[in-house]
Amino acid sequence: MTYIMRIHTPTFSRRPVPLLFTTLLVLTAFSTALQGASFPSEYELLRKWPPAALTAMTSGGQPDEHGFVGFHRRYNTWFESGMQRSGCWYMIGGVVAGDVARAEDGWRSVDTTFSKQLEDGGFLSNPNPGRDHKQSFDERVETAFFYLQELGHAILVIRSSPMEARFHDRIAALEPKIDRACAFVKSGYSGIIERSSKAANRIFIAAKAFGLCGRVLNNKDYTATSKKLVDVALGLRDKDGVFVENRGRDSSYNAVSLLMGQVLALHQPDPKLDAAMQLAMGWQRTRIQPTGEVTTAGNSRTGLGQEKSLGGGTKKVNYNEVALALCYYGSTHDEPALFELAEKVRTWESRAPH
Repeated sequence: MTYIMRIHTPTFSRRPVPLLFTTLLVLTAFSTALQGASFPSEYELLRKWPPAALTAMTSGGQPDEHGFVGFHRRYNTWFESGMQRSGCWYMIGGVVAGDVARAEDGWRSVDTTFSKQLEDGGFLSNPNPGRDHKQSFDERVETAFFYLQELGHAILVIRSSPMEARFHDRIAALEPKIDRACAFVKSGYSGIIERSSKAANRIFIAAKAFGLCGRVLNNKDYTATSKKLVDVALGLRDKDGVFVENRGRDSSYNAVSLLMGQVLALHQPDPKLDAAMQLAMGWQRTRIQPTGEVTTAGNSRTGLGQEKSLGGGTKKVNYNEVALALCYYGSTHDEPALFELAEKVRTWESRAPH
């Protein structure tokens, strides 16, 4: 089944564009020209993003020759499946750009990840720089759904692209393994709720894993589980519709909920979720300065030394995910100026004094 999206979105030239695509006149003209346009898939939606921006925002997950990304690539060893998820974003960027070599590189990270799948459907998990202990069952469930949510996303983009034929057989061969992985995660459903009830973004990540993999597999049980988790996440908001993280508001994790919820909604439409995204984005915008800096004052989890990231550093705002959340919202709500703001957000860290 192909889900048809009808999204009002600006169009952009396929020619190379400067990193700061900030010309208001051009953006306005694009928006006016394309009002009323519709697109048959997320692939077509992403093709209308500025190419330089999409490339920049999806380039962080380049796999090495072993298919390792992120911490795996840095340490040249395997830790856990969730650390491989940026390889799926790297593949999405390649598919949308029509870059076969990049898409194949991304698929190598998928093969590497599933080479670590165990008999119970989960994946091998080793002590990593942020945890010096053997992972518990609930932790294994969590890292699995962190990976599956992006894998399902990548496969759905591939299926609506010209590269579908290239990857068709490989996706078909992978489906039983994805099913086993989803079943493993579902067996830990109670732990997802217990561990993540104070972190709305994690509930959305699990919902996205079940929803998008459910679409890949045409499995109604998984999509139903996704909808249950969305309802849980929608209950984790304060009176203004901001998603609660550790009993407070957080300008980084609210954006993660926005990103995950918006992508899920493209493939699993839900009016309640759409309304929630609008409220959450209303607050998120108040936390972004015209320069692109994301304000952390009053944050409950990031930017003020509250938590440690993997490797032991202070957990900071994920600027790339904030930028992606803005781009999805700008596409689906016909607000081209959000692409300009997203580029400022994405480049803030490199320009900011340290």
